[in-house]
Amino acid sequence: MSSENVRRDLTDPLSVAEGVDPEAGLKEPLFENLDIPEALGPVTVRIDDHKIKRFAFTQDDHHPWHLDSSPFEGRRIAHAALLGNDLVQLFTTVYAASRVVGLHTEEQLWFDSPAFLDETVTLAGTYTEAYERRGQGYVVMEATATGQDGRSVLRHRGVEILRTRPGDIAGRGSSAPGAGSRRVTGEVPSDAPAFDPAAPRPGQVLTPLVKCITTEQAAVFSRVGEYVRNIHNDLDLARKAGMRVPIVQGQQQFGVLAELLTRATGTAFFTGGWIRAKFLNTVDVHEPIEAGGVVTAVDRDKTEFEVWVRRADGKLSTAGWAGAPLQTPNR
Repeated sequence: MSSENVRRDLTDPLSVAEGVDPEAGLKEPLFENLDIPEALGPVTVRIDDHKIKRFAFTQDDHHPWHLDSSPFEGRRIAHAALLGNDLVQLFTTVYAASRVVGLHTEEQLWFDSPAFLDETVTLAGTYTEAYERRGQGYVVMEATATGQDGRSVLRHRGVEILRTRPGDIAGRGSSAPGAGSRRVTGEVPSDAPAFDPAAPRPGQVLTPLVKCITTEQAAVFSRVGEYVRNIHNDLDLARKAGMRVPIVQGQQQFGVLAELLTRATGTAFFTGGWIRAKFLNTVDVHEPIEAGGVVTAVDRDKTEFEVWVRRADGKLSTAGWAGAPLQTPNR
Protein backbone atom coordinates (compact mmCIF):
# COMPACT_ATOMS: atom_id res chain seq x y z
CA MET A 1 0.00 0.00 0.00
CA SER A 2 1.44 3.40 -0.91
CA SER A 3 2.01 6.08 1.69
CA GLU A 4 -0.44 8.28 -0.21
CA ASN A 5 -3.24 5.85 0.60
CA VAL A 6 -2.63 5.91 4.36
CA ARG A 7 -1.68 9.55 4.92
CA ARG A 8 -3.56 10.93 7.88
CA ASP A 9 -1.20 13.71 9.00
CA LEU A 10 0.28 16.97 7.77
CA THR A 11 3.42 15.07 6.79
CA ASP A 12 3.97 11.46 5.77
CA PRO A 13 6.09 9.70 8.44
CA LEU A 14 6.69 6.75 6.10
CA SER A 15 8.78 8.98 3.84
CA VAL A 16 11.45 9.27 6.55
CA ALA A 17 12.40 5.63 5.97
CA GLU A 18 13.14 6.59 2.36
CA GLY A 19 15.61 9.27 3.47
CA VAL A 20 13.24 12.24 3.13
CA ASP A 21 13.70 15.12 5.58
CA PRO A 22 10.14 16.47 6.05
CA GLU A 23 11.49 19.84 7.22
CA ALA A 24 14.03 20.35 4.44
CA GLY A 25 13.67 23.72 2.74
CA LEU A 26 11.19 25.12 5.28
CA LYS A 27 11.58 28.57 6.80
CA GLU A 28 13.07 29.30 10.20
CA PRO A 29 10.11 30.06 12.53
CA LEU A 30 11.04 33.63 13.39
CA PHE A 31 8.78 36.67 13.59
CA GLU A 32 10.94 38.56 11.10
CA ASN A 33 10.45 35.77 8.55
CA LEU A 34 6.68 36.24 8.40
CA ASP A 35 5.15 37.31 5.12
CA ILE A 36 1.66 38.72 5.74
CA PRO A 37 -0.62 37.51 4.26
CA GLU A 38 0.95 34.07 3.92
CA ALA A 39 -0.79 30.94 2.62
CA LEU A 40 -0.45 27.75 4.67
CA GLY A 41 -1.33 24.46 2.99
CA PRO A 42 -3.55 23.20 1.53
CA VAL A 43 -3.15 19.68 2.90
CA THR A 44 -5.49 16.75 2.34
CA VAL A 45 -5.88 14.19 5.14
CA ARG A 46 -8.05 11.14 5.67
CA ILE A 47 -10.12 10.60 8.81
CA ASP A 48 -9.30 6.91 9.10
CA ASP A 49 -9.81 4.49 11.98
CA HIS A 50 -6.29 5.05 13.29
CA LYS A 51 -6.64 8.84 13.37
CA ILE A 52 -9.87 8.58 15.39
CA LYS A 53 -8.50 5.97 17.81
CA ARG A 54 -5.27 7.90 18.24
CA PHE A 55 -7.20 11.05 19.21
CA ALA A 56 -9.40 8.99 21.54
CA PHE A 57 -6.20 7.84 23.28
CA THR A 58 -4.64 11.29 23.58
CA GLN A 59 -7.85 12.75 25.04
CA ASP A 60 -9.02 9.65 26.93
CA ASP A 61 -12.32 10.19 25.12
CA HIS A 62 -13.85 6.92 23.96
CA HIS A 63 -17.36 8.13 23.21
CA PRO A 64 -19.29 5.54 21.13
CA TRP A 65 -20.11 8.11 18.43
CA HIS A 66 -16.45 7.98 17.45
CA LEU A 67 -15.73 4.30 17.96
CA ASP A 68 -19.05 2.65 17.09
CA SER A 69 -21.89 4.69 15.55
CA SER A 70 -23.45 8.13 15.89
CA PRO A 71 -26.86 9.76 15.41
CA PHE A 72 -25.54 11.13 12.10
CA GLU A 73 -26.95 8.45 9.77
CA GLY A 74 -25.48 5.84 12.08
CA ARG A 75 -21.97 6.63 10.85
CA ARG A 76 -18.86 6.99 12.99
CA ILE A 77 -17.76 10.60 13.30
CA ALA A 78 -14.51 12.27 14.32
CA HIS A 79 -14.32 13.95 17.69
CA ALA A 80 -15.44 17.55 17.39
CA ALA A 81 -11.90 18.95 17.87
CA LEU A 82 -9.98 16.13 16.18
CA LEU A 83 -8.82 18.34 13.32
CA GLY A 84 -8.11 21.32 15.58
CA ASN A 85 -4.41 20.59 16.03
CA ASP A 86 -3.99 19.88 12.33
CA LEU A 87 -5.33 23.38 11.67
CA VAL A 88 -3.12 24.96 14.34
CA GLN A 89 -0.08 23.14 12.92
CA LEU A 90 -0.72 24.15 9.30
CA PHE A 91 2.03 26.74 9.63
CA THR A 92 4.53 23.88 9.78
CA THR A 93 3.90 23.28 6.08
CA VAL A 94 5.93 26.49 5.62
CA TYR A 95 8.01 26.73 8.82
CA ALA A 96 10.26 24.03 10.31
CA ALA A 97 8.20 22.35 13.03
CA SER A 98 11.06 21.07 15.20
CA ARG A 99 12.59 24.53 15.48
CA VAL A 100 9.38 26.08 16.81
CA VAL A 101 9.37 27.17 20.46
CA GLY A 102 6.13 29.09 20.43
CA LEU A 103 3.18 29.61 22.71
CA HIS A 104 -0.44 29.29 21.65
CA THR A 105 -2.31 32.12 23.39
CA GLU A 106 -5.83 32.04 21.96
CA GLU A 107 -7.97 29.62 19.96
CA GLN A 108 -11.40 29.79 18.34
CA LEU A 109 -13.18 26.99 16.51
CA TRP A 110 -16.56 27.05 14.84
CA PHE A 111 -18.05 23.56 14.47
CA ASP A 112 -20.15 23.48 11.29
CA SER A 113 -20.56 19.76 10.58
CA PRO A 114 -19.06 16.45 11.68
CA ALA A 115 -16.25 14.75 9.79
CA PHE A 116 -16.97 11.09 9.04
CA LEU A 117 -14.84 7.98 9.20
CA ASP A 118 -12.83 7.53 5.98
CA GLU A 119 -13.72 11.01 4.73
CA THR A 120 -11.02 13.02 2.98
CA VAL A 121 -10.77 16.55 4.39
CA THR A 122 -8.86 19.53 2.97
CA LEU A 123 -7.11 21.89 5.38
CA ALA A 124 -6.04 25.38 4.32
CA GLY A 125 -5.05 28.51 6.18
CA THR A 126 -3.53 31.96 6.02
CA TYR A 127 -1.42 34.08 8.32
CA THR A 128 -3.54 37.21 8.25
CA GLU A 129 -1.96 39.54 10.81
CA ALA A 130 1.23 39.99 12.82
CA TYR A 131 1.96 42.41 15.66
CA GLU A 132 4.29 42.96 18.61
CA ARG A 133 3.16 43.30 22.21
CA ARG A 134 5.20 43.37 25.42
CA GLY A 135 8.31 42.35 23.56
CA GLN A 136 6.73 39.30 21.91
CA GLY A 137 5.86 38.75 18.25
CA TYR A 138 2.29 37.50 17.71
CA VAL A 139 0.77 36.06 14.55
CA VAL A 140 -2.88 35.39 13.69
CA MET A 141 -3.98 32.43 11.58
CA GLU A 142 -7.36 31.80 9.98
CA ALA A 143 -7.99 28.34 8.58
CA THR A 144 -10.67 25.94 7.43
CA ALA A 145 -11.35 22.22 7.23
CA THR A 146 -13.55 21.34 4.25
CA GLY A 147 -15.26 18.00 3.67
CA GLN A 148 -14.92 16.10 0.44
CA ASP A 149 -18.39 17.28 -0.63
CA GLY A 150 -17.35 20.92 -0.17
CA ARG A 151 -19.15 21.58 3.12
CA SER A 152 -17.47 23.39 6.00
CA VAL A 153 -16.41 21.10 8.85
CA LEU A 154 -14.40 23.52 11.01
CA ARG A 155 -13.33 27.15 10.93
CA HIS A 156 -10.36 28.25 13.00
CA ARG A 157 -8.83 31.48 14.25
CA GLY A 158 -5.76 31.26 16.44
CA VAL A 159 -3.15 33.55 17.95
CA GLU A 160 0.39 32.37 18.66
CA ILE A 161 3.70 33.78 19.79
CA LEU A 162 5.90 32.43 17.03
CA ARG A 163 9.10 32.00 19.04
CA THR A 164 9.66 32.65 22.72
CA ARG A 165 10.78 31.08 25.98
CA PRO A 166 7.46 29.79 27.42
CA GLY A 167 8.80 29.42 30.95
CA ASP A 168 9.46 33.17 31.10
CA ILE A 169 6.03 34.41 30.04
CA ALA A 170 3.50 31.73 31.01
CA GLY A 171 0.72 33.18 33.14
CA ARG A 172 0.65 36.64 31.55
CA GLY A 173 -2.69 36.06 29.83
CA SER A 174 -6.06 37.48 30.76
CA SER A 175 -9.32 35.58 31.00
CA ALA A 176 -11.32 38.67 30.00
CA PRO A 177 -12.39 38.88 26.34
CA GLY A 178 -12.45 42.67 26.20
CA ALA A 179 -14.03 45.78 27.55
CA GLY A 180 -17.54 45.26 28.87
CA SER A 181 -17.32 41.47 29.04
CA ARG A 182 -17.26 39.41 32.19
CA ARG A 183 -14.03 37.76 33.27
CA VAL A 184 -14.13 33.98 33.49
CA THR A 185 -13.37 32.92 37.07
CA GLY A 186 -14.47 29.29 37.07
CA GLU A 187 -16.32 29.89 40.32
CA VAL A 188 -19.93 28.73 40.74
CA PRO A 189 -22.17 28.48 43.80
CA SER A 190 -22.10 25.13 45.57
CA ASP A 191 -25.88 24.83 45.18
CA ALA A 192 -25.95 25.71 41.46
CA PRO A 193 -28.34 23.49 39.47
CA ALA A 194 -27.05 20.94 37.00
CA PHE A 195 -27.28 21.68 33.28
CA ASP A 196 -30.52 20.48 31.69
CA PRO A 197 -30.16 20.39 27.88
CA ALA A 198 -33.94 20.17 27.48
CA ALA A 199 -34.51 23.29 29.58
CA PRO A 200 -31.28 25.30 29.86
CA ARG A 201 -31.18 28.26 32.23
CA PRO A 202 -28.46 30.72 33.23
CA GLY A 203 -26.56 29.48 36.24
CA GLN A 204 -26.81 25.79 35.39
CA VAL A 205 -23.48 23.99 35.71
CA LEU A 206 -22.00 21.42 33.34
CA THR A 207 -20.90 18.08 34.75
CA PRO A 208 -17.11 18.49 35.16
CA LEU A 209 -14.59 16.41 33.25
CA VAL A 210 -11.49 15.29 35.14
CA LYS A 211 -8.40 14.42 33.12
CA CYS A 212 -4.71 13.72 33.67
CA ILE A 213 -2.79 13.92 30.41
CA THR A 214 0.29 11.72 30.52
CA THR A 215 3.65 12.09 28.83
CA GLU A 216 2.62 9.51 26.24
CA GLN A 217 -0.68 11.22 25.47
CA ALA A 218 0.92 14.67 25.14
CA ALA A 219 3.70 13.31 22.93
CA VAL A 220 1.33 11.56 20.55
CA PHE A 221 -0.96 14.59 20.38
CA SER A 222 2.04 16.81 19.66
CA ARG A 223 3.14 14.86 16.58
CA VAL A 224 5.88 12.60 17.90
CA GLY A 225 4.60 10.10 15.31
CA GLU A 226 5.68 12.53 12.58
CA TYR A 227 9.16 12.87 14.13
CA VAL A 228 8.40 16.42 15.25
CA ARG A 229 10.29 17.49 18.40
CA ASN A 230 8.88 20.21 20.62
CA ILE A 231 8.32 21.32 24.23
CA HIS A 232 5.30 18.99 24.47
CA ASN A 233 7.04 15.74 23.59
CA ASP A 234 10.75 16.24 24.37
CA LEU A 235 12.18 16.71 27.88
CA ASP A 236 15.39 18.43 26.77
CA LEU A 237 13.56 20.99 24.64
CA ALA A 238 11.04 21.63 27.43
CA ARG A 239 13.84 22.36 29.91
CA LYS A 240 15.65 24.62 27.46
CA ALA A 241 12.39 26.56 27.23
CA GLY A 242 12.28 27.04 31.00
CA MET A 243 9.89 24.22 31.88
CA ARG A 244 10.46 21.41 34.38
CA VAL A 245 8.88 18.77 32.15
CA PRO A 246 6.99 18.78 28.85
CA ILE A 247 3.77 20.77 28.95
CA VAL A 248 0.35 19.94 27.57
CA GLN A 249 -0.58 21.83 24.42
CA GLY A 250 -3.26 24.45 24.84
CA GLN A 251 -4.98 22.80 21.88
CA GLN A 252 -5.11 19.51 23.77
CA GLN A 253 -6.88 21.27 26.63
CA PHE A 254 -9.19 22.84 24.04
CA GLY A 255 -10.11 19.30 22.99
CA VAL A 256 -11.15 18.57 26.58
CA LEU A 257 -13.49 21.58 26.46
CA ALA A 258 -14.93 20.31 23.16
CA GLU A 259 -15.59 16.93 24.80
CA LEU A 260 -17.24 18.69 27.76
CA LEU A 261 -19.63 20.50 25.42
CA THR A 262 -20.22 17.48 23.19
CA ARG A 263 -21.35 15.46 26.20
CA ALA A 264 -23.53 18.34 27.42
CA THR A 265 -25.22 19.48 24.20
CA GLY A 266 -25.01 16.40 21.96
CA THR A 267 -25.39 16.57 18.20
CA ALA A 268 -26.11 20.30 18.32
CA PHE A 269 -22.49 21.03 19.09
CA PHE A 270 -21.31 19.50 15.79
CA THR A 271 -23.69 21.66 13.73
CA GLY A 272 -23.28 25.14 15.15
CA GLY A 273 -21.11 24.94 18.27
CA TRP A 274 -18.37 27.44 19.01
CA ILE A 275 -15.54 27.85 21.52
CA ARG A 276 -13.18 30.75 22.11
CA ALA A 277 -10.46 30.00 24.65
CA LYS A 278 -7.47 31.82 26.10
CA PHE A 279 -4.51 29.85 27.45
CA LEU A 280 -3.45 31.40 30.74
CA ASN A 281 -1.09 29.05 32.56
CA THR A 282 0.89 26.01 31.50
CA VAL A 283 -0.06 22.45 32.47
CA ASP A 284 2.63 19.86 33.10
CA VAL A 285 2.23 16.34 31.82
CA HIS A 286 0.71 14.10 34.54
CA GLU A 287 -0.87 17.14 36.21
CA PRO A 288 -4.58 16.60 37.04
CA ILE A 289 -6.98 19.07 35.43
CA GLU A 290 -10.73 19.60 35.58
CA ALA A 291 -12.85 21.15 32.82
CA GLY A 292 -16.06 22.89 33.78
CA GLY A 293 -18.66 25.31 32.54
CA VAL A 294 -21.74 27.31 33.40
CA VAL A 295 -24.67 28.61 31.33
CA THR A 296 -24.52 32.38 31.00
CA ALA A 297 -27.39 33.09 28.59
CA VAL A 298 -30.18 31.36 26.67
CA ASP A 299 -32.14 32.76 23.75
CA ARG A 300 -34.47 31.29 21.15
CA ASP A 301 -31.64 29.79 19.13
CA LYS A 302 -28.66 28.99 21.37
CA THR A 303 -27.20 28.43 24.79
CA GLU A 304 -24.08 30.34 25.82
CA PHE A 305 -21.49 29.22 28.36
CA GLU A 306 -18.39 30.23 30.21
CA VAL A 307 -15.93 27.33 30.20
CA TRP A 308 -12.56 26.70 31.82
CA VAL A 309 -9.83 24.22 32.66
CA ARG A 310 -8.50 24.29 36.23
CA ARG A 311 -5.17 22.90 37.40
CA ALA A 312 -4.67 20.90 40.59
CA ASP A 313 -3.32 24.03 42.36
CA GLY A 314 -6.59 25.84 41.71
CA LYS A 315 -5.33 28.16 38.97
CA LEU A 316 -7.12 28.33 35.65
CA SER A 317 -4.98 27.12 32.77
CA THR A 318 -7.64 27.87 30.14
CA ALA A 319 -10.65 30.16 30.19
CA GLY A 320 -13.21 30.75 27.48
CA TRP A 321 -16.65 31.26 26.10
CA ALA A 322 -18.78 28.84 24.10
CA GLY A 323 -22.14 28.31 22.52
CA ALA A 324 -24.34 25.65 20.97
CA PRO A 325 -27.70 25.66 19.21
CA LEU A 326 -30.70 24.74 21.33
CA GLN A 327 -31.42 21.06 20.77
CA THR A 328 -32.19 18.08 22.94
CA PRO A 329 -29.06 15.95 22.65
CA ASN A 330 -29.00 12.40 21.39
CA ARG A 331 -26.76 10.32 23.59
